[in-house]
Amino acid sequence: MNAAPAQTTGVAPSGSPATMTTSDMSTPSVSRLRAERVTVGYGEKPVVSDLSLAIRDGAVTTIIGPNGCGKSTMLRTMARLLKPTEGQVMLDDEPITSVATRDIARRLALLPQTPVAPEGLRVRDLVARGRHPHQRWFSQWSQDDEGVVAAALAMTDTTDLADRALDQLSGGQRQRAWIAMTLAQDTDLMLLDEPTTYLDLAHQVEVLDLVSRLNRERSRTIVMVLHDLNLAARYSDVVVVMKAGQIVAQGDPAEVFTEPLLAEVFGLDADVLPDPRTGLPIIVPRLRTR
Repeated sequence: MNAAPAQTTGVAPSGSPATMTTSDMSTPSVSRLRAERVTVGYGEKPVVSDLSLAIRDGAVTTIIGPNGCGKSTMLRTMARLLKPTEGQVMLDDEPITSVATRDIARRLALLPQTPVAPEGLRVRDLVARGRHPHQRWFSQWSQDDEGVVAAALAMTDTTDLADRALDQLSGGQRQRAWIAMTLAQDTDLMLLDEPTTYLDLAHQVEVLDLVSRLNRERSRTIVMVLHDLNLAARYSDVVVVMKAGQIVAQGDPAEVFTEPLLAEVFGLDADVLPDPRTGLPIIVPRLRTR
């Protein structure tokens, strides 16, 4: 993980915003993907209000927060699935609304919360769909495409599953197949909306180990939404904490996860302890007296 001087916003014990300076984390000065004073919602009610966020290139950024705080809304907005009523999302210094859909799909991949595939679709065929943004009417399937699909299957340990139907796989296997499709899209930016949803703990770790490998070995910039705070602390370079459509803290997990913040944002009475092996924070809820 790279380190740089930074300033990050935290939550004071009283609930009022506080500013903390950390030597371990920064809002990047140059970012391929960023939101600038974005307001977005459904109907007339905004879910996210006046929010700015720059994604650090080459890092794993995880957005956390209580249900309904706007995490997935923000991710979908940064993928151009939702249009802000105010502000804008910038991709490679262009307003994302001015970029052609095919060009976006060549630069940015999104894996939604509950992706749907036709019944009986084979894993190999699903992964091949990731190559669609690179196809042209005059230039269809090529050996290069075949190689990219094979590499995506190998990277996600799904080669042995390639000829099996997606709906016959376990939850963890299915999620690896979907990530393989996203990887075959061959973009530097990957947005994952709750990639561990509906998975047991072992499969959650399996999927996030894969995400970490994609970041380290393929230099992918990853932005994901997670609910599990301990997994966010373990797998993230940057943690962004949202509450009521606003960012209330962002930075290195060791700086962000504090007992006052957990109480203020999540209503959680917990101890934050260092992992004896990694030094990363572990959140341990306190037992309530009976």
